[in-house]
Amino acid sequence: MPHAAQPVIEGIVPVMLTPFDDAGKIDFPGVDRLIEWYLGHGCDALFAVAQSSEMQWLSLEERTQLARHVVQKVAGRVPVVVSGHISDNLDTQVHELNAMAASGADAVVLVTNHLDPQGQGTPVFLDNLHYLLARLPEDLPLGLYECPAPYRRLLSDEELQACIISERFIMLKDVSCDLHVVTRRVAMARGSSLRILNANAAIAWDAMKAGAAGFNGVFTNIHPDLYRWLRLESARDPQLAEELATFLVLAATTESLGYPALAKIYHQRIGTFASIHCRVIDYDVRERYWALDAVLDKLVAGTEHFRARIRALDTAQGPLAGERLHVG
Repeated sequence: MPHAAQPVIEGIVPVMLTPFDDAGKIDFPGVDRLIEWYLGHGCDALFAVAQSSEMQWLSLEERTQLARHVVQKVAGRVPVVVSGHISDNLDTQVHELNAMAASGADAVVLVTNHLDPQGQGTPVFLDNLHYLLARLPEDLPLGLYECPAPYRRLLSDEELQACIISERFIMLKDVSCDLHVVTRRVAMARGSSLRILNANAAIAWDAMKAGAAGFNGVFTNIHPDLYRWLRLESARDPQLAEELATFLVLAATTESLGYPALAKIYHQRIGTFASIHCRVIDYDVRERYWALDAVLDKLVAGTEHFRARIRALDTAQGPLAGERLHVG
């Protein structure tokens, strides 16, 4: 049964970081500052308690507490979706997903690999999917996430079609990293409640042009406003858009240098976070990745370069009414 008033999840949808203090506890004032930073940079929805949130290293109590906190702090300004889906045992999944649903989030996102933990294929996936759907609130909007941990479990067309037909799903975080797959999925979902959100920076602009409803890759934690400009305003200056798209692709390759600690260093610099502590990382990122701060310096410089060029374009052409958001 479809939700009576299903939210629309589209645009720039960051996968939220979780700030911790140096003792390893969730830093809720840092969460509040991060939320305001996302909203101040034009994000259209928030995806909390995701892999970037280090959900696999949070207890169920922490996952539900974090989800409730984000929902309450956002206070309806944008939609909030949450996952927190980390278990393989089906009955445990029922418990944790219902607990996440009680947070008041606009949708709960299912992780595809937990619907087929052993990689046994479509029959197992569909059996487990229907088992969960029968035990979750019928009016609860759902999402899908091809989370790469513990393994990247991409949906087959048959599985995606089953989800579309169910009318329970409103978003897919696509991790295929393949423009042809994204384009095919956009066509499959056309006319349904399901929105396809690309998560891969290498194809971000191309996926937008192919009809993807939005972007929710990890570098929405550094410069979501630049992805927003590319999505909404690239036609204003195609040359700038080409250069920006290339920069965003190259910038995103630094994910391999200790993310999410890399993003936390950035947010510590700008005052969002007090600590760069991560649960998922048990090593010193600066020791492992030499000159990490110098790399981040260049990443920040490039980000500010493009922000300045966008401001200059606004000065020359005038901002688009209702769609211009300056950030520094």
